[in-house]
Amino acid sequence: MIKKIIFLSFLIAVLSATAIHAEIETGWISGQIMIKDDGPLADAMIVFFDTQSGPPPSLDKYFRVPNGIDEINAEGRFRISLPAGKYYIGAIKRASTEKAGPPLDGDYFFISGDKEGNPIQHVIEYGKELKLGALAGAVPYKRSLPEGVTGISGTILDMAGKPVEGAILFAYYTETMTGIPTFTSYKTGKDGKYIITVDKGGQYFLRVRDVYGGGPPIPGSIMGGYGEEKPTAATAKTGEMTKGIDIKVIRHLEMGPKHQPGAGADENFRENQIKKMQQEMEKKIENKK
Repeated sequence: MIKKIIFLSFLIAVLSATAIHAEIETGWISGQIMIKDDGPLADAMIVFFDTQSGPPPSLDKYFRVPNGIDEINAEGRFRISLPAGKYYIGAIKRASTEKAGPPLDGDYFFISGDKEGNPIQHVIEYGKELKLGALAGAVPYKRSLPEGVTGISGTILDMAGKPVEGAILFAYYTETMTGIPTFTSYKTGKDGKYIITVDKGGQYFLRVRDVYGGGPPIPGSIMGGYGEEKPTAATAKTGEMTKGIDIKVIRHLEMGPKHQPGAGADENFRENQIKKMQQEMEKKIENKK
């Protein structure tokens, strides 16, 4: 269950109460993920990227945040209902203790692509099932930073100017920075330094948290963004790394009684709210069949 809800808090931020209760036209997609020159990718996660929300996912140039995620069983098989539309798909099997975010060294990572390695768009039609069959090619991941990538780098600092460890940077296209971010970074180390890579040059709005799953902040969590008084766009140039974009963050302090929505909510309350939202969404999809 934990695997299924990792990215659900991002989805909650995107969906309004009206959208949740609206009719959702869904279809099905199923298949099996195989390890290259080996057996099935067992007990992993299948990830989905809406083609309208961002660029194709990449194996090494940047990490795009998925729009959806579900389980792959012990035989490497998956079957999931999604709103009708076009999607890229991939898979991750964690060897590390990290439950979300970009793959780490030793994790299996896979993106469904053609013979040239270009990600394939898979079309989900209302009321129909897209059967992909066996998809081979999952391999152990090795983190690298290829030459000529486009990105932004800097240091995450606290209000005293000291580097912050464990911070995560998210990049958005819009100033509101709501919903699912398009790109994410790895967690910062003790030096507080970050690199976030994107698909092309342009303006990006940057937000800092210390969890990949989003949701309301809890006491002690990291919060911040680029810009002094209001969000400010950082400019990336295609094929270059924009350096020196330092960001100051604060530690969220508890603002009210525990078990109340919003600021100061504890982890149990947040997880229960996510589970409740997931149940409502799954019930709506089930009633549509």
